Amino acid sequence: MKDILFRLIKATIGLFLFALGIVMTINANLGVAPWDVFHQGLSNTFGITMGRASIIVGLFIITLDIILGQSIGWASIMNILLIGSFMDLLMLNNLVPTFSGFFPNIIMILLGILIEGYGCWMYISVGLGAGPRDGLMVVLTRKTGKSVRLVKSLLEVIATLIGYLLGGSIGIGTLIMALLGGQIFQFAFKTVKFDVGSVKARFISDDIKYLKEKFNL
Repeated sequence: MKDILFRLIKATIGLFLFALGIVMTINANLGVAPWDVFHQGLSNTFGITMGRASIIVGLFIITLDIILGQSIGWASIMNILLIGSFMDLLMLNNLVPTFSGFFPNIIMILLGILIEGYGCWMYISVGLGAGPRDGLMVVLTRKTGKSVRLVKSLLEVIATLIGYLLGGSIGIGTLIMALLGGQIFQFAFKTVKFDVGSVKARFISDDIKYLKEKFNL
């Protein structure tokens, strides 16, 4: 029980850091990340917060993941509910500063991506499942036989295009996050000696199976 509690707390802290990094990239006002272009477009179109848009998209995608046969964990659900909630908490209360200069905003984006990287490490390393968007990438890669890079790129291009048509913001920041996001995440992982491939994930289906066996259901 103590181990589970520790893992849930670590995942929650990681998701808060991830949300903080996202808000930093948004507040830089130089264009947002591909999926956030979509969230921002939905926010502008339907008059909802970006956090709420993120939650709605996440719920839709995780449903699609399940339909396609992708296993999900408790952290997958936490990812949907907490990142959007933390984003709204930070943005509605103006808890993350904004800057007017170009270079300070570039630094803001780079620091935001780095913080996202550490947040990603914290919540993935607990082994309770990844986010719905990553899950969709994995299941589509498995179903189509195409490369992760191709599937990830296509998903992000589609999200960006739809988001832009709905009024989302595209700029140099979007390009920076698309080109450098992976490298900065990898740097963050290396500083904490984290190997994504070494994580042994426990899914909700595993817990259901355990409970059935324990109580002879």
